[in-house]
Amino acid sequence: MSQEVNYIYFVPGLAADVSIFEFIKLPEDRFVAKTLPWKIPGKKESVEDYARRMCEEIEHKNCILIGVSFGGVIVQEMSKFLTPKKIIIISSVKNKYELPARIKFARKTKAYKLLPTSIISNIKNWEKLAFGDFAKKRAAMYQRYLSMNDKVYLDWAIEKMVCWDQEKTLDKLVHIHGDKDIIFPISNIKNCIIVDRGTHVMIVNRARWFNKNLPQIIEDNLY
Repeated sequence: MSQEVNYIYFVPGLAADVSIFEFIKLPEDRFVAKTLPWKIPGKKESVEDYARRMCEEIEHKNCILIGVSFGGVIVQEMSKFLTPKKIIIISSVKNKYELPARIKFARKTKAYKLLPTSIISNIKNWEKLAFGDFAKKRAAMYQRYLSMNDKVYLDWAIEKMVCWDQEKTLDKLVHIHGDKDIIFPISNIKNCIIVDRGTHVMIVNRARWFNKNLPQIIEDNLY
């Protein structure tokens, strides 16, 4: 009897293109992987309505949702309109209590509204402005993968990330997190699979770890 094929839907991080998943290779006899690019939100669109629109791209309702960073938040919201077998979040948070103090402060003071997203969105010159080999490599990586630079999207996504109000951790959720993540520090994260030396961008620079471990993580307790 052949093994059932699972359909996987990947959602990238805030401002990231689906190309961040280009190095993730799952066994094709067991998984069919699809990526969901960001949509441009309405300025006043709720995260719930946005998630419902993202669900329009889902062709297999009984699927596995995988989201990175803000994409982890969105797949959790999407799951409320679907019946996924499992939700996997990477470099993300399961509820508002796992957000770091600086994000909670930004929410309280509304400081996130002061971010110059019109400047941030223009990443064409990041590499030219970086100093040192390491900085240039990182800037080049950001320039390559952070292609969703629409100001309306950035303003909306930053606000929804900062103001995400989920209190309870969802069922069927697996959390993978790096111990060197500076965006969402591991000190705030509970009940997760820890990736040694994993950073916030480990989906790109630790793809070998994911290719080795993700198939088993997906299939554990699935049936």
